[in-house]
Amino acid sequence: MGVTFENLSSAEGLKKLDQYLLTRSYISGYQASRDDLAVFVALESVPSEYVNASRWFKHISALAGPQFAAPGAGVHIESGAAPAEVATKEAAPVSAAPAEAAAPAAEEEDDDDLDLFGDETEEEKAASEAREAEKKKSDKPKVIGKSSIVMDVKPWDDETDMVKLEECVRAVQMEGLHWGASKLVTVVAGIKKLSIMMTIVDDLVSIDNLIEDYLTSEPNNEYIQSCDIVAFNKI
Repeated sequence: MGVTFENLSSAEGLKKLDQYLLTRSYISGYQASRDDLAVFVALESVPSEYVNASRWFKHISALAGPQFAAPGAGVHIESGAAPAEVATKEAAPVSAAPAEAAAPAAEEEDDDDLDLFGDETEEEKAASEAREAEKKKSDKPKVIGKSSIVMDVKPWDDETDMVKLEECVRAVQMEGLHWGASKLVTVVAGIKKLSIMMTIVDDLVSIDNLIEDYLTSEPNNEYIQSCDIVAFNKI
């Protein structure tokens, strides 16, 4: 499918061409074609500020116009050189000095074997692969790590109000922390501990910080003596 470039002699036209060549080495396909020649002859020069278009222009400048053999996908130039001018430049005769005309046949064969319009260079392939890898990396959704934890919360003695103790625990709220089911478990006669489940987002919640700075510090340490992690599973 062809592409249209408008007013390549203007800054706006050059900017569009520069953006188009950001991810391409040629106007169409993977080798220089008549599409490249059509755009090339519509330009007198490309300022260096248009990095991608300038790179392409220099590359095409180094290639001989008559060698553009690939048929291309079709390109429309709404300003610049007309198709007749393109045909004229393609058909322009090349004057050769007598010494060149008498060159050995072996040299002519070498010229025929020279592939000026092959696949992308190693540098261009590496740049293209890097861009694709970066795009895939940015498109890939970030995996949020979570953990399911069971914690035992121990009171000071048998006179500790376990209802208040659980209220103190659940009153601790922070981003990435979700309290779950709980139950009272007998430790020794008359003394129970609170066994409570929680789910945390690993990047947001530190268990050590939760215990030391919230659960066993004032005012919660009036009810809570210590906390122990009894189960820790990644989910």
